[in-house]
Amino acid sequence: MLLRFTLCLLLCFTLAPLPRASPLKVEIVHQGLVHPWGLAFLPGGDLLVSERPGRLLRISADGQRHPVAGLPEIAAEGQGGLLDLAQDEQGWLYFSYSEPGPGGSSTAVARARLQDDRLVSLQPLFSQRPKVSGGAHFGSRLVLGSDGLLYITLGDRFHYRDQAQRLDNHLGKTVRLNRDGSVPHDNPFIHTRGALPEIWSLGHRNMQGAAWRPVARQFWAHEHGPQGGDEVNLIERGNNYGWPRVSFGEEYGGGKIGEGGSAPGLTGPLKVWVPSIAPSGMLFHSGNHYPQWQDKLFIGALRGQKLVELTLAGDSIIAERALLTERGERIRTIKEGPDGALYLLTDSAAGKLLRVAP
Repeated sequence: MLLRFTLCLLLCFTLAPLPRASPLKVEIVHQGLVHPWGLAFLPGGDLLVSERPGRLLRISADGQRHPVAGLPEIAAEGQGGLLDLAQDEQGWLYFSYSEPGPGGSSTAVARARLQDDRLVSLQPLFSQRPKVSGGAHFGSRLVLGSDGLLYITLGDRFHYRDQAQRLDNHLGKTVRLNRDGSVPHDNPFIHTRGALPEIWSLGHRNMQGAAWRPVARQFWAHEHGPQGGDEVNLIERGNNYGWPRVSFGEEYGGGKIGEGGSAPGLTGPLKVWVPSIAPSGMLFHSGNHYPQWQDKLFIGALRGQKLVELTLAGDSIIAERALLTERGERIRTIKEGPDGALYLLTDSAAGKLLRVAP
């Protein structure tokens, strides 16, 4: 842990972006989407896109939109709404959303099957506890690991940040579940008195990007920092990533947060951005179609309005390149398509689906 943190200090703040790569080919696949958030590929070439206000669309290969019915009740407020999508090999569609209930709302996850533009066989899998008021910091990304498990990132809900250090709630945590929603027997806190058994890691702020790294079978995530201090982390079993005891950001009114950038017993980030780029979306490319992208880590930026390409050596980030800066668009989501290209969702009231290839 100390070596990782030392490498971060040496690399994260000092690496200048490399010169721009060869031009990328960018195509607009679809446009006119209202704050799109999640993306999934269907057999036959159709796509599913979630819009944050609470709509799920099937976009057919000819570009036609087909609303999908059968969603549960959604609290579309602030950063909440219909959020991430993921599809497994058995045809289950997993989706995250802000769920209303007594006390406010919380991030929830369900799965269903798609039949004739309707969700059927709906199964609630998870509901963040507790429900609280406010419309900020819901997370959330869904990662289907090659280990057969479901990983969920959860925000601290902004006003409740101190709860990220407690194990009796899901605020500011990642969660690890079997794909049917049951708790794996080897979760780290399953035998800890007072702890919620779904918790995989703690001490997070607002994780809007997460990815499975195929070559290493690892779960990674990034999170927003306050006024700087965005982080990229390798999420490991039972680790505490520090928020709000430590942060490289600062209070919105100015001033240090907690104990500064590090403290004993806490896991330090592999990458930090100061000032903030507001990261969202995250992908390790498999490289099957484009070997030059093998194991590259791609991250979208909302405030930074760019696509970030990170090069790794082992678990260290050794180089950073900024791409698509000329477009001036907030990048919300990144997925690798069946053709190996990157598919990006841009976040606005007139959002786009872009296809990006070398």
